[in-house]
Amino acid sequence: MRIAHIYLALGWLSVGLGVIGIFLPLLPTTPFMLLAAWLFAKGSPRLHDWICNHPRFGTSIRQWNEHGVINRRAKFLAMLAFLVVITASLIFIENRWIVMIQLLVALPVSCFILSRPSDVSLSKASASPSGSVGPGQ
Repeated sequence: MRIAHIYLALGWLSVGLGVIGIFLPLLPTTPFMLLAAWLFAKGSPRLHDWICNHPRFGTSIRQWNEHGVINRRAKFLAMLAFLVVITASLIFIENRWIVMIQLLVALPVSCFILSRPSDVSLSKASASPSGSVGPGQ
């Protein structure tokens, strides 16, 4: 089996999880679609182009690749998901170590997400003089 097939399989798995996330508010869609775009870039230029130009997901993927932007809605949903999952864990799980691990993951990830610009104009305002602004460059 070629390595490209593994990237394709993982890419489709990521797309599937992202689509499920559309209907389940606790499962984030955007990170899975970003992961799928990265995996497709490694496995199939045609599928990478498809997901980057998709009418529903393409804008978020392109904004991240080109400018490092995470839109306000995606930020809000990510923070809400963290809050709901950690709160549910506090209520339903007796082992507090699990909650501590969740917090140890959620806090730095939240800081990273919230530190990204929310729109392209903010990204351009904070761009470095060399012109490399996003993670894709």
